[in-house]
Amino acid sequence: MEEDAYLYLQIRNSIDSEMAMSNALVSKNSNYEPLKQQTKSSGSALEPPDQSSRGVELGLKVGTPVGTSLIDAHAGGVGVMESVAYDKEAICHRLVLVCGTSTRHMAVSSSKLFIPGVWGPFWLVSKSLFNVPDILLSGELVSMVPEYWLTEGGQSATGALLDYIIENHVASPRLANRAASQNISVFELLNKILESMVQDLNSPFLAVLTEDIHVLPDFHGNRSPIADPKAKGVVCGLTLDTSEKQLALLYLAAVQGIAYGTRHIVEHCNAHGHRIDTLLACGELSKNPLFLQEHADIVGCSIVLPRERESVLLGAAILGAVASKKYSSLSDAMKALNVAGQAPLVLVIHPAKDPKVKKYHDAKYWIFRELYEQQLSHRSIMAQALA
Repeated sequence: MEEDAYLYLQIRNSIDSEMAMSNALVSKNSNYEPLKQQTKSSGSALEPPDQSSRGVELGLKVGTPVGTSLIDAHAGGVGVMESVAYDKEAICHRLVLVCGTSTRHMAVSSSKLFIPGVWGPFWLVSKSLFNVPDILLSGELVSMVPEYWLTEGGQSATGALLDYIIENHVASPRLANRAASQNISVFELLNKILESMVQDLNSPFLAVLTEDIHVLPDFHGNRSPIADPKAKGVVCGLTLDTSEKQLALLYLAAVQGIAYGTRHIVEHCNAHGHRIDTLLACGELSKNPLFLQEHADIVGCSIVLPRERESVLLGAAILGAVASKKYSSLSDAMKALNVAGQAPLVLVIHPAKDPKVKKYHDAKYWIFRELYEQQLSHRSIMAQALA
């Protein structure tokens, strides 16, 4: 170990001097060539492809500008964050939901905020910050939105959880056949079933259908804000019912559980310095109106949808536009190309005005939080039994 020492790049992500580190192990005797020798900020132009480059093999024309990339969720943030009118203060009140198989929750702030259980804050990463060899790292990296600190929460399984709930139910094959016969998705059919149940039962609002079913969605651990990889999912309120209607209720309860998780993240971030009051949504789940309305009602924030629903692709295009010098900076490109949707194509989803809806979700949210506390208690009891 002494001869082949390792360099730890340690990024602090905690509060009150507690260090929760993300460690990158790099051998001093390693071949650095695969890592290259320079880092670039997002959208910075890379060396354009020539006849001998891999870019040409991928179909790019010689000389095509290529921008430095971002990971997919951050590209989604670039593609949506400026969808509403730009304002240096207002941008700090927004939370981007990139919701698909999992969900990322990204917010920016003008000052660095260390939040337990939430990644960040991210700003500039440079060789001087880490005191690493020049051969390994030079230049700098910029967080998702230039000039702002990025805070990033997440849920490890959202779309994946809904798929799991649906596909492992005995009614799933029948439901899939019905959806196919109507040329609609399974989610659209489930939403229709729930709407018909509201009418049949004369329910005051759709969410009340799950008063006896509660879901803690941590089937793949809790990423934020608890940061507990040992957390498990919980479904409370099962019966022997195997009907499509019962599956619809379980699906609705799972959607609500995911939304309660987002509310937990928003409340936690706001308690540590953020002032989030608006959600911006993109990703496949943002195309589901029930998913959006439950989030708006449960979190208590309006949800703005961008005109370009494939915001991750738009974010990648913005990086290319900056690399091609179409825009002088990433910020300018975002302001020009991020556009909120216009009715009737896209709507702003507002929370329900009925105070009974808020009261109902406040009660279910308390149960949601209690399910995890009970899990901790059960974990402790079993640990003592096995000690």
